[in-house]
Amino acid sequence: MAPIAALLVAMGSVQSGACIAKRLFAVAGPGGTVALRIGFGTVLLCLALRPWRLRVRRESWPPLVVYGVALGTMNFLFYEALDRLPIGIAVAVEFIGPLTVAVLSSRRFIDFLWIVLAAGGLTLLLPVLHQTHVNLPGILFALGAGACWATYIVFGQKVGHHVGAQGVALGSVISAVLIVPIGLSVAPATLFSWAVLLPGLAVAALSTALPYSLEMVALTQLPTRMFGVLMSLEPAVGALFGLLFLDERLVPTQWSAILLVIVASIGSAITARQEMPVPVPD
Repeated sequence: MAPIAALLVAMGSVQSGACIAKRLFAVAGPGGTVALRIGFGTVLLCLALRPWRLRVRRESWPPLVVYGVALGTMNFLFYEALDRLPIGIAVAVEFIGPLTVAVLSSRRFIDFLWIVLAAGGLTLLLPVLHQTHVNLPGILFALGAGACWATYIVFGQKVGHHVGAQGVALGSVISAVLIVPIGLSVAPATLFSWAVLLPGLAVAALSTALPYSLEMVALTQLPTRMFGVLMSLEPAVGALFGLLFLDERLVPTQWSAILLVIVASIGSAITARQEMPVPVPD
């Protein structure tokens, strides 16, 4: 029961961080907010994992660099999507990335059903199909974040084999070197006020440090399949938090789209034939 509780708290922590981040957009912009998250998050991860004690072999650097670039770009694109979409929709669209990785790793006919369901959910979100306004650039940003998430999973597995858990901190350093200067360059001057920096530190803790620790607890005690099924609830948790804390009300079509993505993700986890690297949520 404890590992399940840890995973549920981790999901709530991530979505709490997303809610705080979204409120910061008005004064820091999505670029400035992601710079705070990645910058502070990298410091917290480095203090916890102490990657400077690790000796990285030359052949380990290429996958590590790709992993770090994918991590930073994923967060940047997701915050751009979050600026344009409700949290539940942004998370659901992004989830298509790791779902695609899971399906392609199996290549069985039943697994392609899940990507068809997810595509059906995405189709329901396209603004041409209903009167409710859905921001198309936001959908594209979320899809881009999903593609980066898929890359992050594939290369994260390689980094884990080469470097171990400390690769997360090293990848975060690489993402910070890439994304923090970009975020700072587009952020307003208000970014450096205490009223922004303190919530930014909270975003980093809630979205990176705390959920990472809790997920490690869950991963060591839960079967991968059960972990994947529980993680599939992430879009629903995002939609619920968006409703409760940001008053983001979704229409039935949008809830149906999120449900299709959740069903596809659960189905993929249940029918998975082999162990897959578990996706870490935004």
